[in-house]
Amino acid sequence: MQIIETENLTKYYGETPVVDGLSLSVPEGSVYGFIGPNGAGKSTTMKMLLGLVKPNSGSIRLLGKPMTPQNRLSLLRQTGSLIESPACYGHLTGEENLQILAELKNVPERNIDRVLEIVELTDSRRRKVQQYSLGMRQRLGIAQALLGNPRLLILDEPTNGLDPSGIQQMRSLIKDMPNRCGATVLISSHLLGEMEQMVVQGELDDLRKHSQGDISLRVLHPEKAAPVLGNPARLERGVFHLPAMDEARLAELVGRLAAAQAGGVELNRATKTLEEIFLSLTGVDAK
Repeated sequence: MQIIETENLTKYYGETPVVDGLSLSVPEGSVYGFIGPNGAGKSTTMKMLLGLVKPNSGSIRLLGKPMTPQNRLSLLRQTGSLIESPACYGHLTGEENLQILAELKNVPERNIDRVLEIVELTDSRRRKVQQYSLGMRQRLGIAQALLGNPRLLILDEPTNGLDPSGIQQMRSLIKDMPNRCGATVLISSHLLGEMEQMVVQGELDDLRKHSQGDISLRVLHPEKAAPVLGNPARLERGVFHLPAMDEARLAELVGRLAAAQAGGVELNRATKTLEEIFLSLTGVDAK
């Protein structure tokens, strides 16, 4: 089942499109990385999924049901979220913050022990939140979102501002969330390193197309290879550099070089990094 589905979701502020025709499909039981540069509309999209912002057009399905004004609250009771910074009372302990929220959500207090264990804050439950590190506060925010055993967890940039240790802890926590508590996770980020193991939505062939980089070719007889390679090839220090091409075209070119007795010695295809793929997909030029 697709636990989140949007179709042509669109939001304008004035005449400016913040989210323009977005279609998402998030399978149940997954950790789904929602990547985009700052200002791309990630937070606005998440707020629309939570009913905090009304879209101008498009549709939303949560947990297999269309979201309507009539069923919005019942769907959101099965959804936990952490948007921007967690809301906590600094002068209260982590446990006391959870007790207040549990009462508001009408969740049994025994649920508090479970969520504190999941986010690894059991030993710090009686410390005041103002004494927590930023990473501990973020984990407390996730504990708040987990109260009530939600089927869907929506996290907006949960690693923002964390140090490397905090990022590692948060990454481990989120990756294991479907196994530990059965929640599907939608996580947004502009930090590509945090998304490397997330799912990319789209056809595999399309991703391969974006990941293909330039080709370098070394031959024994450059004078024989040059007529075969033609104008796109650039010779530098005995190595030809060619633009990216698909596998069928590359195989045909290698066959022609062999027929011309160019003496092929080495062929390498550069693979784009995740950052380069991201910039290609979003149409942003690397500086």
